[in-house]
Amino acid sequence: MNWMQLGGSVAAVLVLVLISWLLKLGESRIADAETAKRMAEDALSGFVARDALVGTNGAAALVLGNDGIALLKRHGAKVAARRLARPLWRRPSPEGVTVESGERMFGPVLLYGVLPEDVDRLEAQLTLM
Repeated sequence: MNWMQLGGSVAAVLVLVLISWLLKLGESRIADAETAKRMAEDALSGFVARDALVGTNGAAALVLGNDGIALLKRHGAKVAARRLARPLWRRPSPEGVTVESGERMFGPVLLYGVLPEDVDRLEAQLTLM
């Protein structure tokens, strides 16, 4: 192997990294409420999103929909979603609110920077529908 081959290989890898960065491949951050609503609608069949709460770190969200509430969390390069049954099982923590998914494999999800009152308000909107 000579220096030209090594340099060409490194340059090719850097070009691929740049292309994936420009296309935002592998980006699973839940940036805002609109993104969370779109992700919930894409992941759950028949789900029509109306409102959303997003953790300040972009790792999780609660989305209010036509037939319930969806819980979203980052899972590697993707976002996983589950429908939740009412009442929501949650507990306050110093970082925000932890919502129990009811599934052992999915586990509890921390909504970083979200207040319990915000979760109460979102759940109350479901009863008004």
